[in-house]
Amino acid sequence: MKFTKQLREVTKKLVAVAQGRKSADLVIINGKLINVNTAEIQENIDVAISEGRIALVGDAHHCIGEDTKIIDASGQFLCPGFIDGHIHVESSMMTVREYAKTVIPHGTTSIYMDPHEIGNVLGMDGIKLMIEDGRDVPLRVNTVMPSCVPACPGFEDTGAILSAKDVEDAMLLDDISGLGEMMNFPGVLSGDDEVHRKIQSTLENNKTVTGHYSMPETAEGLNAYIASGVSCCHESVRKEDALAKIRLGMYAQLREGSAWHDVKETIRCVTEHNIDTRFVTLVSDDRHANTLIEYGHMDHIVKRAIEEGVNPINAIQMATINVAECFNVSRDLGSISPGKLADIVILDDLARVKVDKVLINGELLSDNGNLIIDIPNKSYPDFAKSTMNLPKDLTPDDFEIDSPDASMSIIATRVMEVIEAKVGIIAKKLLLPIKEGKVCCDLSQDIVKAVVVERHSGSGTMGKGFVRGFHLKSGAVASTVSHDAHNLLIVGTNDSDMALAGNTLAEVGGGMVVVKDGKILALLPLPIAGLMSEECAEKVAELVEKLDEAWKELGCDLVSPFMTMALIALAVLPELRLTNRGLVDTVNFKIVDLFV
Repeated sequence: MKFTKQLREVTKKLVAVAQGRKSADLVIINGKLINVNTAEIQENIDVAISEGRIALVGDAHHCIGEDTKIIDASGQFLCPGFIDGHIHVESSMMTVREYAKTVIPHGTTSIYMDPHEIGNVLGMDGIKLMIEDGRDVPLRVNTVMPSCVPACPGFEDTGAILSAKDVEDAMLLDDISGLGEMMNFPGVLSGDDEVHRKIQSTLENNKTVTGHYSMPETAEGLNAYIASGVSCCHESVRKEDALAKIRLGMYAQLREGSAWHDVKETIRCVTEHNIDTRFVTLVSDDRHANTLIEYGHMDHIVKRAIEEGVNPINAIQMATINVAECFNVSRDLGSISPGKLADIVILDDLARVKVDKVLINGELLSDNGNLIIDIPNKSYPDFAKSTMNLPKDLTPDDFEIDSPDASMSIIATRVMEVIEAKVGIIAKKLLLPIKEGKVCCDLSQDIVKAVVVERHSGSGTMGKGFVRGFHLKSGAVASTVSHDAHNLLIVGTNDSDMALAGNTLAEVGGGMVVVKDGKILALLPLPIAGLMSEECAEKVAELVEKLDEAWKELGCDLVSPFMTMALIALAVLPELRLTNRGLVDTVNFKIVDLFV
């Protein structure tokens, strides 16, 4: 966490400023204070700031000296800086510094990033790159140590393995604020020694264990998971899930990302039950650059909660003080109170969450919705850009799927069915045609091929399957953003385009591509670990938009289809997923045959 000075270093100075014996560095006058401590709005409030912290909240005229800067907030609302309690910066496809440039004008002053995407590719070296990048920006970039690299040991192959010893060592670092989402909830429930060592070392260092409990079961299993020390979970997709977690004292992190829009459903736990909202927080999890530019970040998510019927002050609490309490940093963050760090957002409109100015450490960083400071660019090292290790060029023959019985004309097949704007995949058993001994796509049923190719070690292992729900009529798409192992994922209607898509990404160091009839329609190179670009947010957003248009040309009309596609390989979510080792039944956690 970025501090100008620790509170213990400036107590005498803050006391003197509060009493008018010394002048404040900055005073905000005449604001309407959104008091998240008491859930009320106070009129005509001043805030005096010194040494990057708040000295006084109330009438601050006696704190103003000759050199005191003044911001007149007449008619505006004073709000604590927004905190995103669960975010994967890599999913924006930008570096940390580009991400910071994009989200600060939207009122985000702190994030808790879980860099397990780059951790799966480059291990601790990649995590350290993200941490170092975060040190150079004014945004408070807090890091939680990835807990599950790989996410599903034995079911996938990653570029790195982070052991319990690695986690224990990381917990001694000041840069690490907690443990990343504990996706291996079966390991937690079964008492796996390695899993519990990771949790125990986090608790020993008085840091927060963040969670990932994606099962609809909310009785014994959820109780056991919380009893292990997990404090929060962002995987609620039903109001029942969120309500059960809140009632058990777990922070329910309600998610609104680019592809999954869960707030509409999950916020009903508040609007329909009239519960105390202290254990409700709002998070983004994954947001593409174009979503950040078009809709915003935490400002948009708070607005979505308000649109669904949440009291605006409660919605603000869900992105400020509640998050600070979750991560045990409320002494410094989460409210506009004496002694706290002066991370303040000035809003023109509360209901629409329209951000005018943003201050971090009492410094004005964004005015009228625009960043007014310079955050210089910085290049990532070469080792982070050499992560595409395929043993050979892909050929159309690599994508053929042999029938176990060439004499058959159809075969019962396990098929993954994606759901638009949701993280879940439904396991289906459907009949597919067989031609010349090969099992084929069936566009009449909206079923196309999906292949995951191991790209880290050059082993060449491939998992093959079928997916339904993308509405593709032609062509192929490929991505190295395929959670969480981030192997090369290819989906397509024909083997030739699938091979071209995969080879194209191998040549550019990873990224996303759309191909049709042997031609590249759109390409977004992501050379940093196959996950991120060094381009600015506007350029990344432009290329993402071109990808979306290219998807439409293939027939797909889904929201953020690449993000939905990326979860095909995430073998910690229900019900059926595909990794480089094959199809994984994620309800019973076992490899299953493609054919029934």
